[in-house]
Amino acid sequence: MKIQHNIAGIENLGEIDFQKRVFVVPWEERIFGIHVAMMGLSKHLETDSLPNYSLSSVPTNFDSTWTWGHLRMGAEGLNPFDYFKFRYYEKWLGGISGFFIEEGYITEEELDAKTALYLEDGNLDNAPLPDISQPAIDEQVMKYLKEGDSPERDVAVKPKFVVGDKIRVKSIPPTEHTRLPGNLQGKIGTIDVAYPMPYTYFFTTTDGLGKPMPVYNVKFESTELWGEMAEPNNVYYNDLFETYLEAA
Repeated sequence: MKIQHNIAGIENLGEIDFQKRVFVVPWEERIFGIHVAMMGLSKHLETDSLPNYSLSSVPTNFDSTWTWGHLRMGAEGLNPFDYFKFRYYEKWLGGISGFFIEEGYITEEELDAKTALYLEDGNLDNAPLPDISQPAIDEQVMKYLKEGDSPERDVAVKPKFVVGDKIRVKSIPPTEHTRLPGNLQGKIGTIDVAYPMPYTYFFTTTDGLGKPMPVYNVKFESTELWGEMAEPNNVYYNDLFETYLEAA
C-alpha cells in the first residue's frame, strides 16, 4: 500500500496547514477550470454515464476519458515525498500535465518549452488565455455541472452482506489506483448501512472496481483501527465497495 493511502493515525507528519482560501494563487483557478472542462467533455459521457450526453455537436479536440478517478490516479502516482510536499492543486497540475503527455496532446519537450516561456517574467499567472469563443463547449460543460454523472446503476445485484454483519476488510497489494484507505486493510467492522442501489466506477481498476456492485457504510471501533492511540468510546464510518470486503 502506498504511504499516501495509509496515513490515518501516523504521527509526526509535520505541521498541518489549515488553508482557509479555496485558491491560494490565481493559477489554481485555471487548473480547476481545466479539470472541470475535461470532465464535462469526457468521451465516456456519450456512452457510459447517467445521463448520457450528446457530444457529437461539440467542437472539441478532447477525445479522452477523464473523471475524478483519473485525477486521483495522477496524484497517487506521485513519489510519496512529492505527494506530501506539493499543495492540493499542485498535485492536480502534475496529474493533468502527465495525462496530456500520455494521451499525446502535447510532448514533454513542448510542455517544458511553454513553461519556460511563461515563467520568463517569474509569474505563471500572466500566461495568456486562448482568444477562442466556443459557446457549444461552454454549454456542454455547464450542462455537465448541473446534471452530473451518477455512479448509481439500476441493475439487479444481490448483496453479500446485510446490516449487522461482521466483515473484514481485505488486504490488497499496492495498485495503480484504489478507493480503499490503507489503514482499514485487515480490520474488522460491522455493516451499518447497505445502500439500496449498486454503484459502478468510472473505469476498471486492478483491485476490483468497475462493474456495478453493492456499497456499504461500515462502522469500525476506533480501538480496532488505532489501538491504544484511539480516543475511547469513538467509532469511525467509511463507505466501501463490496469487492474490498469479506466475511469476518
